[in-house]
Amino acid sequence: MENRKKKHILVIEDEKHIAEGLKLNLSFQGYDVLIAKDGVSGLQKWKESRPDLIILDIMLPGIDGLSVLRNIRLEDERIPILILSAKGTPDDKIKGLSYGVDDYLSKPFNLEEFLLRVERLLTRVDMYRGEADVSLLLQTYSFGGNHIDFVTSVAECKSGKISLTEQETKLLKLFIANRGKPLSRDKLLEIGWGYTGKTTTRTVDNFIVRFRKYFEDNPKRPVFFKSLRSVGYVFDHE
Repeated sequence: MENRKKKHILVIEDEKHIAEGLKLNLSFQGYDVLIAKDGVSGLQKWKESRPDLIILDIMLPGIDGLSVLRNIRLEDERIPILILSAKGTPDDKIKGLSYGVDDYLSKPFNLEEFLLRVERLLTRVDMYRGEADVSLLLQTYSFGGNHIDFVTSVAECKSGKISLTEQETKLLKLFIANRGKPLSRDKLLEIGWGYTGKTTTRTVDNFIVRFRKYFEDNPKRPVFFKSLRSVGYVFDHE
């Protein structure tokens, strides 16, 4: 019980009565609980507090829960995440699992079952906390004569070595994770930056220009980072 009391849980839920109810019952179990009422504040509180577990609703104002999930997974593939949502169809669950959620519980739910799932997920925390290796994370990736080291944030291109910024690294991971899948500018903003209002789609375009300069033989005729008219961009290679 003593170790469990040290565990911190972030609840990202816009329905106040549900969020407060979760906080109350989790607190009774000895957990420290933080609440975020939307996706933007949820990402901010995740970065600030680095909790042991995240409980995430899908239907959130501003940024939806799946975009929050995908944003977090670009940086951390190990933190346990439990989706708690009224959207409980098989397709919803499959989508959540494909994006890296650890568990999925539909609303309305049984409180005892919920608490048992939370306890089970938190048993994993001690298994990865303090470990030095990043074996579960994307470490390197190669395509078209280019090589990216995500551990050092260095890309080796035909023009030489490039030190990647944190945002460049995050966007490259996003494109690689969705290879061959079209990504709209708005979705790139939501997942890659974590907000919708402060950043414009022009910012996304500027990053694509950089990637083409880094990785394409001919930036004016891109092979890897392609534009899709009226849609956005797609990354692909054979």
